Amino acid sequence: MAQKNEEDDKVRLDKWLWAARFYKTRALAKAAIESGKVHCRGERCKPGKEPRIGDEFVIRTGFEERTVVVQALSIVRRGAPEAQTLYAETEASIAKRENAAAQRKAGALGVSTDGKPSKKQRRDLFKFRGSSND
Repeated sequence: MAQKNEEDDKVRLDKWLWAARFYKTRALAKAAIESGKVHCRGERCKPGKEPRIGDEFVIRTGFEERTVVVQALSIVRRGAPEAQTLYAETEASIAKRENAAAQRKAGALGVSTDGKPSKKQRRDLFKFRGSSND
């Protein structure tokens, strides 16, 4: 039977993000917070901030941006199923992430090329632009 102690009420934000499995190490979580990738109520946070149940955080990891609501506090990193009970992602955040992933998969966010142009393609490009490099 788990006992509730005062340490569970006082959790650092970097430790909670690590326990919730958003980042692999506490050092990465701390670096992400300090570089402005974690926001609470539209403002940047500090690693020592104490999250409360019901707080809403915007967390950027890689291409993804998640809006999560704190459901429980923990200072222990456990398995992924248990870590997912620490937070709930908002419906708008899920829809936004899925839409962004679909666009990335379709290649809509960047110019995709077949690689470096061949010598003939470069000559045709120079001719088309009207520049002479001869």
